[in-house]
Amino acid sequence: MFEFLIYLLTFIIGSILGLLYSYKQHGEPFVVKGLNVVMCVVSVIGWVLAINCQFSQSLIAIGLLLAGFVMGERPGYGRMETLVGIVAAVIVYLIMHLI
Repeated sequence: MFEFLIYLLTFIIGSILGLLYSYKQHGEPFVVKGLNVVMCVVSVIGWVLAINCQFSQSLIAIGLLLAGFVMGERPGYGRMETLVGIVAAVIVYLIMHLI
């Protein structure tokens, strides 16, 4: 039960940090500029750690922090990066469990 509280807190902290970072980076209203490669890498790492590290609670917490960081950006930003991260994590999960 305690580990779920840690997961929830790290995700919320990541979301807050992502929102603060996003407002610092993007002062303008939402403008589609394509895929942000750095945030895409952070999202892939975060989602892969959160979904595929079943035996390490600290790696799951770090993954949720990174995933929350990307998901917590200003509205409109980070949505494509989050989608790429989730798809990559599901592919890794399927590869690990089908082989």
